[in-house]
Amino acid sequence: MELGLVELLRAAWIAGTLPILIASLPCSWLGSFHGLVLGFARRGKIMQSSSHHKFIVPQRIFSHFYVVAVAWTTLLLLVTSVYAYTMTAIVSEPFFYADLGSYLAGRSNIFSFHRPQLMSLENGHRVWLSVFLLLLMEVQVLRRLFETVYVFNYSTSARMHICGYLTGLFFYTAVPLTLCCTFAPEALKFGTNEVFQFIVKGTSSMQDIEFHWRDFINPFLKLGWCQWIGAVIFLWGWIHQHRCHAILGSLREHAGKVDEYVIPRGDWFEIVSSPHYLAEIIIYSGMVFASGGADLTIWLLFGFVVSNLVFAAAETHRWYLQKFDNYPSNRVAIIPFLC
Repeated sequence: MELGLVELLRAAWIAGTLPILIASLPCSWLGSFHGLVLGFARRGKIMQSSSHHKFIVPQRIFSHFYVVAVAWTTLLLLVTSVYAYTMTAIVSEPFFYADLGSYLAGRSNIFSFHRPQLMSLENGHRVWLSVFLLLLMEVQVLRRLFETVYVFNYSTSARMHICGYLTGLFFYTAVPLTLCCTFAPEALKFGTNEVFQFIVKGTSSMQDIEFHWRDFINPFLKLGWCQWIGAVIFLWGWIHQHRCHAILGSLREHAGKVDEYVIPRGDWFEIVSSPHYLAEIIIYSGMVFASGGADLTIWLLFGFVVSNLVFAAAETHRWYLQKFDNYPSNRVAIIPFLC
């Protein structure tokens, strides 16, 4: 049986989550496996004591994640948006192709058809929902790129494992695909065909498609309460993550030495050790809510995010407790009042 994009993404998220869950089990005989997974996940201050290990890279190349994320998310957003605008039944202006199959194959004729014949209302709503989720992701990765360049001041000694680096590249490639995986193959094929048509025929190949901003905005106005509540949850986490990153970035400015660390304070740092991770979980929970909660692939993505960040936060919390004798006793690792 041939595996499609959806099945491959689901398998990838499961494969990424299971080792973390196994390593998190409180079993003494899993100690070696826990250390192995932790070795791959360590970075920054937590890796200082392990800087002699091989296969490490400077943590400042974190920016690679977000350069890739911005480029890839923007491409998918543009292609999926044009695909949604052109193919869905949201609007019903004439469209000069016999059917979707002949259009994607590059064969057109003189007969005029309407967009409702190309895609059902249900699929039309789903493809615009994918565009909405990609818009949220675009807002997230643009801010993360800005913070990496202008907010964080990584120590020259900060390192991360090469496996963590490759995992980050995979993550920011797979997440945008996950948010539009149902339509991504068709949308990318559509975009490739449009570019090919433009190269071969020039602007004359695009003259039959008229663009109206109102027709582009209307589908978002028709989104349900679930999508807008999800967007509010996303924005709540987004704002707090930026605040926490600003606090972390300011610590380096006030440190007296290159490798000197101080206890972060302010915002959610007053209740958890890794509030930026907590905010990340809230951000992706907002995406799950906005998706309607019916897409298993997005749930598997969320499971990976939660397991990975909880695992990393637990190690960060242990590092703080070992580093500072006066570390606030009321703080927990990541989930307020729980762990």
